[in-house]
Amino acid sequence: MQSARGFEYGVRHIISPQSGAVCDVLLGILDLDRTQIEFLLDLGSIYLNHQRLKEDSSVSVGDYLRVHTKPRRFVADDTQWASRILFQNEHFLVAKKISGLPVHASVDNHKEHLQAYLAKTVGRELFVTHRLDVPTRGLIVYAKTLPFQTAFNKLLIQREMKKIYRALVHGQALNPGVVTHYMEPSPRAPKVVSHEALPGWQDCVLEILNIRLLDNNHSELKIQLHTGRTHQIRAQLGYEKHPIIGDHAYGAEKIYVEDKIELEACELEFINPLTGEWHHFSI
Repeated sequence: MQSARGFEYGVRHIISPQSGAVCDVLLGILDLDRTQIEFLLDLGSIYLNHQRLKEDSSVSVGDYLRVHTKPRRFVADDTQWASRILFQNEHFLVAKKISGLPVHASVDNHKEHLQAYLAKTVGRELFVTHRLDVPTRGLIVYAKTLPFQTAFNKLLIQREMKKIYRALVHGQALNPGVVTHYMEPSPRAPKVVSHEALPGWQDCVLEILNIRLLDNNHSELKIQLHTGRTHQIRAQLGYEKHPIIGDHAYGAEKIYVEDKIELEACELEFINPLTGEWHHFSI
């Protein structure tokens, strides 16, 4: 039995009508050949009873299968990740993320993401500390140990990491200073923000440090992020009618074939919460 829920996104919700290997069961249900099913399995696009499968497994009658038949694809491994690592010690590493790549595994793809590529490069497990949107590029920190991840997350909650971004935007943008909006508490994107503090909406605070006019139609902003909401900079600038170049989700024209916008995390500054050592990174 298949459910129509998620059909337009290529998601199939299936109650297994028989026992056997997952690939064999799906061959009799989906309009896919074995090679295609094995590809989805390898990519991490198939779930059995809400658990992602990484190899063919046995399924029983009545088990729940979820299959993402149209998984989103990202930048492939080009083996150049060592050159993108700016710093590493026993606690963490700092790398330059490229546009078009997730920070971690997505729901339908557990292979094509920066965390996996870097972990393979350094030969050890890495842990996510903070995030950048898929089309955003720039500096990102991964923990090498769980104690550092826990301590670093507390540092982020206390807003004790300085994060500077460079954005190329449409128009002659806002004046320097603090810009505050409030974001609707919804998991959906694009995010909705307002100047009005509505019940349950989260504050979004950034500070425009510097503005450089590029021409009559574009500006370069240097921005310090004071809160770290999903899509925050993108949503705030889009709301103010100065969307980031290439960010069609927030009002700009789509000009790149690849998943890319002109937003870069260009500086990070923090104190290692385990050692007290001060760090500053910039590109």
